[in-house]
Amino acid sequence: ARNLLTFLSDQLTATGAVPSDRTVVVERFKDEIGDWRVCILTPFGARVHAPWALALGARLRDSLGLEVQSLWSDDGIAIHLPDADTTPPIEELVIDPSEIEEIVTAELGGSALFGSRFRENAARALLIPRRRPGERTPLWQQRLKAQSLLQVARNYGSFPVILETYRECLQDVFDLPALKRLLSGLKTRQLDLVDVETASASPYSTSLLFDYVANYMYEDDTPPAERRAQALSLDRDLLRELLGQEELRDLIDPGALEEVEGQLRGNPRNADELHDVLRRTGDLRPGEYNSEWAAELLGERRAITLRIGGEDRLAAVEDAGRYRDALGVMPPSGLPDAFLEPVEDALRSLLARFARSRGPFTTGEVAERFAIDEPRAEEELRALERGDKLVRGELRPGGREREWCDPEVLRRLRRASLAALRREVEPAEQATLGRFLPSWHGVDRRATLREALVPLQGLPLPVKLWESDVLPRRVPGYSPGQLDQLCASGELVWVGAGLDRVAVFFREDAPVLGQPAAAERPEGEAHDRVRGVLTRGAEFWFDLLTATELEAEQALPALWDLVWAGEATNDAWTPLRAGRRYGVPQAERRPRRFSRRRAQVVTATQGRWSQTERLFGTGLVPGTGQVRDRRALAELLLERQGIVTRDGVRAEGIAGGFGAVYGELRALETLGLCRRGYFVEGLGGAQFALGGAVERLRELRPAEDEKHEPLVIAAADPAQPYGAALPWPKEAGGRAARVAGAQVVLLGGRPALFVERGGRSVVSLREPDESWLRPALVALVERVKSGRGKRLAVERFNGEPVGETELMPLLLEAGFLAGPRRAVLRP
Repeated sequence: ARNLLTFLSDQLTATGAVPSDRTVVVERFKDEIGDWRVCILTPFGARVHAPWALALGARLRDSLGLEVQSLWSDDGIAIHLPDADTTPPIEELVIDPSEIEEIVTAELGGSALFGSRFRENAARALLIPRRRPGERTPLWQQRLKAQSLLQVARNYGSFPVILETYRECLQDVFDLPALKRLLSGLKTRQLDLVDVETASASPYSTSLLFDYVANYMYEDDTPPAERRAQALSLDRDLLRELLGQEELRDLIDPGALEEVEGQLRGNPRNADELHDVLRRTGDLRPGEYNSEWAAELLGERRAITLRIGGEDRLAAVEDAGRYRDALGVMPPSGLPDAFLEPVEDALRSLLARFARSRGPFTTGEVAERFAIDEPRAEEELRALERGDKLVRGELRPGGREREWCDPEVLRRLRRASLAALRREVEPAEQATLGRFLPSWHGVDRRATLREALVPLQGLPLPVKLWESDVLPRRVPGYSPGQLDQLCASGELVWVGAGLDRVAVFFREDAPVLGQPAAAERPEGEAHDRVRGVLTRGAEFWFDLLTATELEAEQALPALWDLVWAGEATNDAWTPLRAGRRYGVPQAERRPRRFSRRRAQVVTATQGRWSQTERLFGTGLVPGTGQVRDRRALAELLLERQGIVTRDGVRAEGIAGGFGAVYGELRALETLGLCRRGYFVEGLGGAQFALGGAVERLRELRPAEDEKHEPLVIAAADPAQPYGAALPWPKEAGGRAARVAGAQVVLLGGRPALFVERGGRSVVSLREPDESWLRPALVALVERVKSGRGKRLAVERFNGEPVGETELMPLLLEAGFLAGPRRAVLRP
């Protein structure tokens, strides 16, 4: 009873009110990493809090533009507002009672609660069969089967199990009538609403946060920085309860530990400061101090030399009596009596001071430092622990046993680690995405052709770009024969996606992903005849020509119109290499039928032609960009982009844009397959990423003194983010674009130079300066000289004749040759 009264008294002191059936307390505070927390404290139970939290998530998402994280229990609702400058006004938290049911119903279908209840209902309805009678199906298999079933059932609003799940949640799990009465009472002020901002969590809120973090720590896809920061945002006592003991070894940042220990040791700059260090930290060994300053202090009798553990130690003269009583060390003769008075608990005071001057330490280190046996050291340290002068736990990163630490030192370590972790979890600069995306795509790293093509499926790219830049940059030693072999085996197929653009698919994935958007459906007699023949099956060119009864000059353009409209494809890549500069096979007159002289089949007609409808299945209109399985598309986007943003999806030309996959990305987040956050600054709060992508993004943050390596990459390469997920710099003046044949030079992830298609013009994407122009031009020269780039003949720089600009001497210095009104670089 006494503990309960104390708990209520502490709550009253913290918030000025205690939650009751007549009072709702809204508590706002910042946690130790600077994020706002809002706790709504009421005694009405989880059946009321759960629907309220769902509705609040929708309301705050619409008003603040960010996805809030919330948890409810019988004691209230805990809301985490990441990257929010302020908390929402109190009016946002009190939802209109007449709207609450509609909002909850709309949000319920996408919640984890709905998924779990649907699984239970589907199992009871025998829609999830067992492997064998009498055998239990593993829970993870039930989840997977239930997820697949739910994905299909969502398309049928009257599906009985869907309706039963809604009924169960809205009537059995939620108490919506009670929530309406609560909100009505708050709106009409029949119930009191206490809004308070506190410096730290009150006792009631601390209990809620315990549940929040206990739930959060099992989110295995969360990157380590967030997991560690979330755990460190708790009070140490709460952390001990959560982990069972103070296992801070994985939470303390090694860099923060080194920094704090350096501050504790001090860095004296003269004899006076050395004396202060001796008084504050205790004796010093040879090598731990400046011998000249020590000699000065010894000469002034402000320091003495003591023999401890077989070596001479330097100590402050004020500590002579303390070391004598603690370790039995005899001080030098002739010292004033004031320095030789008896000291109570001398060894204990030495150990306490020792702890205050360093990070976590072991009993063995204390015994060695003061030349005492370990049992005695352990006894004294335990006495300090009982007096709250020391704490013990697994504290030092990389340690193998439990250490001791001064409580204030541990708090400093915790704050320093939080500061370091906060820098980690802050959104990265946009330039970091410019470093991340080429790395994520494996540019200039070894990969097989299959590995390189998997994430690129369904992405329309210019035909020439595939073999000039995209594949050679990802597959060392790439040759056209490799692609021809994949196509000839039937494993890989290509589909037109507009004039001179194609997308590739692995055959088994094409029906799931659906066709990309393409050119308009061509109409005409020749087109209809070609369509009609292709409906019968794959045809070689001459067989197709015979069946259509068309002249070659009519059939071939019609066939390629169908290709760019996404209606026809070929089992070889060879026709694409001919581009639009195809010729028409001409029949030759031969002196006899079996003459060895025959007309050659031109490149544009080789291979067998077929309809794409067979590839993607029925039900989709060719060339419209319809997606059969949005979940699969969302997973593919995560695999391709690593970090999926609104502009990144829009740039790919996906039908419906970001909204078409947003719901599926949220569902993947719920399933733990990706996570949502604010990873790259300036790209909006709706960013979804794979856990590994977030870690790699943070690893690629440039250090302050890091030398920026240049990277030459095709402007239209999906690994080049500018003009897609990121905007072009203002310096581009509208002249930079993602077009085939253009090149971009990135320096540290930032765009530096843009080489227009044809290599005649170069545009500076930042203020021209020799410090970055030199390495950028050297990288450009190396790429061309290595045979991986085409001939350049630069005539203009930033719209001016290159010979009249500061770029000309730098081009010649880098390896270009001077020509008439141009600078030329040949492979």
